[in-house]
Formats: sequence, C-alpha cells, structure tokens
Amino acid sequence: MDPKGVRVLTRIWTWFVLAFLYIPLIVVGIYAFNKDRIPSFPPDLFTLHWFRVVFSDPGVAPFIRAAFGNSLEAAIFATLLALVLGTLAAFAIHRYRFFGREAISFVFVLPIALPGIVTALALSSMVDAVPFIRFGMSAIIVGHATFCVVVIFNNAIARLRRSSPSIIEASMDLGADGTQTFWYVTLPTLKTALVAGGLLAFGLSFDEIVVTLYLAGTKQTLPLWIYNNIQRPVYLGAVYVVGLIVLLISIVPVYLALRLTGETATPSRMGGATRGAGVEDLGAA
Repeated sequence: MDPKGVRVLTRIWTWFVLAFLYIPLIVVGIYAFNKDRIPSFPPDLFTLHWFRVVFSDPGVAPFIRAAFGNSLEAAIFATLLALVLGTLAAFAIHRYRFFGREAISFVFVLPIALPGIVTALALSSMVDAVPFIRFGMSAIIVGHATFCVVVIFNNAIARLRRSSPSIIEASMDLGADGTQTFWYVTLPTLKTALVAGGLLAFGLSFDEIVVTLYLAGTKQTLPLWIYNNIQRPVYLGAVYVVGLIVLLISIVPVYLALRLTGETATPSRMGGATRGAGVEDLGAA
C-alpha cells in the first residue's frame, strides 16, 4: 500500500478509536442538559434545570456538597500519604542493593493491576482486623493510598533511573551532606515527576468507587452519590450533571500532569536526560 493510503487509514482508525473512547462521555454531557426526567434519544434540549437542582435544591444540593467535600478530603490525604510512601520506596529501591529488591519492586506496582473488587475485599477485611482504623474517611484514605502509591512510585523511580548519579556524587564532593543533597539536588530533579504523579493520584482517588463502596461506612463520596442515585428517575438529570462535573474535575489533573511531564529536561538539570524522560515518567504510571 502506498504511503498516502497508509496515512488515510491511520487517520480513520485514530478517529474511530477516539470516537469509541469519548462518545459515551459526550453523551453524559448532553444528557445533563436534557429536559426529560428519563433519558431518551434524541434528547429534548436545552435546559439548565438540573444544574439548579444540583447547586440549589434543598433536597439534593446539601448532600452533593457533602459528598464533594468527602471526595476532595479523601483525594488530598490519600495523595499526600502516597507521595510520602511512594517517594521513600522509590529512593530505597533505587539507591540500595539487597536480597529481594526486584520482588519488592514488583509488589509495589501490583495493587494497580489487581481487580478493584479484590483490593476492596482485602482492604475491608483489613479494616475489620485492625482496631485503629474504622470504616469511613480514614479507611477510604488508606484504601485509596494503596493504589495511588503505585503512580507516585512509578514516576519517582523512572525519574531516578534517568538522572545521572554523577550529580549526587558531585554534590557530596563539594561538601554537601545527605540532607543538603536531597533538598538542593535530588528533590529538584524529582519535582515535576512527583507533582505529575500527585496529580494523577488525585484524579484516581477522586473518582474511585469500587474500593470506596466497601470502606465508606456511612460516608458518601461524589462517585457513591452517583451510584446510589443513578436508578432513581426523580434525580437522574442531576446525576448526569454531577457526572459531568466529576468528568471535568478528573480531566484537569491528568492534563496538568501531562503538561508537567512534557517539560523539556535539559542536560544541566537532568544529568544528560532528554525530553522523553518526563513523558516516560507519565507512561510508567
């Protein structure tokens, strides 16, 4: 086949894949403006009634605001916990050679590959067994951190592997101790990778539902509110509005993470690393 034909087929296939991925999401946005209580095709557009219900209806708005606050709290604290654990783990595995190092590295990335229902059951059993963790916000934060830590770990260790060890050695040769080397050399090298990993972890936590369902207790997050109300036709239009809001909120951290990891990493900053290093950090997550 001639190159022109290959280009045409590639474009057609690309648009097909994009349509397959994003048409369902576009439908959610369209039905947020539907006048009918029950979705029908074609939708009867255009109304902002369901937006008013979400933001001002006394029977719905307070519950949505509370659920949004819970989702935000869980995502922030799960991301912070994952940043600490994932960064420390990446440092330990990158810096030191010890028996079982590769096995431990594999174990760190395993949680994100496990089915969500299996992780949820395991975490639920853990909360039952551990006396100082109760079902509710603390359990949600710990549960979300178990898969958020994978994103941080992958980004951090990918960046560490692409940074030259000579910059650490040069810092030590110039008289800097371990703490100074970490704050002024290592941490700036990792900064964009950690911020990008944190943004991705925040997005993962904010819209997580399977693990949250088993750990929430009486707490309700925004995805749980959607799940609990999606079969109630009275507020189905409001569900689409909240779904659209969650979708937009989830897009922002992913977009920012992509922009951050796409920044040029010059040899003077990264010890000879190239622009592709930042992009591969994101890919590793």
